[in-house]
Amino acid sequence: MIYLMADNYFLQLIDAIKKEFIAEIQVGNIGEEIAKAIAPQDVFSIPLGTFSISIGQAVVATWIVMVFIAALGFWLGRDFHEIPRRKQVVAEGIVNIFVKLCEDQHMSTKQAEIVAPYVGSMAIFICLANTTSAFKMTPPAKDPIFPIALALFTIAYVIFTGIRFVGIKGFWSSLTYPNAALLPFKILDYIIKPISLSLRLFGNVFGAFILMEFIYIVFPIIVPGVLGLWFDLADGLLQGIVFSYLTIIYIGEIIEGSSESAGHRKIIKE
Repeated sequence: MIYLMADNYFLQLIDAIKKEFIAEIQVGNIGEEIAKAIAPQDVFSIPLGTFSISIGQAVVATWIVMVFIAALGFWLGRDFHEIPRRKQVVAEGIVNIFVKLCEDQHMSTKQAEIVAPYVGSMAIFICLANTTSAFKMTPPAKDPIFPIALALFTIAYVIFTGIRFVGIKGFWSSLTYPNAALLPFKILDYIIKPISLSLRLFGNVFGAFILMEFIYIVFPIIVPGVLGLWFDLADGLLQGIVFSYLTIIYIGEIIEGSSESAGHRKIIKE
């Protein structure tokens, strides 16, 4: 009797697993499933009188990343010693990488040490935000508002920092060197730069998200895990590094343009 009950239970289990496996690999309406994945998904709402504020997955993912970075920064930044320990070596190594990148773009060591915290924080933030898709969370950059906000804030930081380093006169020189006729195009360049930054980040993350959703639908077993190593992890990390490196280049262009303009004026006077 016990044997028959166990045998019947085993058959039912096998049948349930079989049905679940078939349902998992069965391809339905791909367009509808991708559209459903792309659509914003609310996690919860905050009631405010007659209306409410919807909090989506992208916002929650951003909060999680910010909390993680704050905890990571606190852990790496505390208990520094004259003789570096393991985590201090890691923290100083990360900072030195960004300082060296800044120095390679015409910045002095002092200027590089000022810029490195921003570009380093931005790189880590974007990298971690992009890799949230590996945990089946909506990456914040899938929402156009996220990359647009980052790009506008970054270009404002570039202009402010450039003026801080070379002064208003030096910044103006970087816009008019080597010919004043280039001024409209240099101004247009500062309009195009944030558009380029935001579209590059949004396009890569959004495209990778759609591709991975398509692969999950068509090839739900093994293949997504292999390709996800690139599209969910490597590509997300790459976009964060590219965004920050372009920020360094933009600041370096202002310093270089101001320096070359000053050198050119000095030669003319002599």
